Amino acid sequence: MIKVVVADDHPVVRDGLAVLLGLLPDVEVVATAGTGADAVAAVAAHRPDVVLMDLRMPELDGVEAIRWIGREHPRTGVVVLTTYSDQREIAAALRAGALSYLTKDASREDIYQAVAAAAEGRSLLTKRVRESLFDAAPSPEPPDGLTNRELDVLKLVAAGLSNREIVQRLRVSEATVKTHINRIFAKIGARDRAQAVRYAYRRGIASDSQPTG
Repeated sequence: MIKVVVADDHPVVRDGLAVLLGLLPDVEVVATAGTGADAVAAVAAHRPDVVLMDLRMPELDGVEAIRWIGREHPRTGVVVLTTYSDQREIAAALRAGALSYLTKDASREDIYQAVAAAAEGRSLLTKRVRESLFDAAPSPEPPDGLTNRELDVLKLVAAGLSNREIVQRLRVSEATVKTHINRIFAKIGARDRAQAVRYAYRRGIASDSQPTG
């Protein structure tokens, strides 16, 4: 079961999301929260796999709540579900540690897929969000001794692709992809894919989803 906390300051939306997620066979809503402060308290109390988080929250805004969750409970994935798709807000949420970003016109399937991905430490961004975010800035120079090919792999990991999908995209062997990922983890000090995704967004690496070639 995927344990989820739902955080939204509108009771109707919050309750509706809790009901929607509760109908899924492998999801359990363990708590709901109406403020950012209540959200972080619920995470501390219940240690959920995923938090479904609105950004515009009273007492403690969503970005600050995400940052706290990432620092204190790094194994809890955060999925943003909000009305806003402004590039700056998307980037701020992802830099804070959110794995996925959805707007409230997302379908039930979109929400479920993002929650399931976050429970596994994977990122999932809709095409609309990727276009808003990725088209805005040039690719940075590789930091921390990463090679261009390692940068390609890290971008694809941050975009939520599996090893098999990276193999298909880059047309290399699965062993090669695993080697690249292990070297990336060692160079950036990441223990798992979720930490690598957070690193990519904080460093601006994920501002361009396409490989460098």
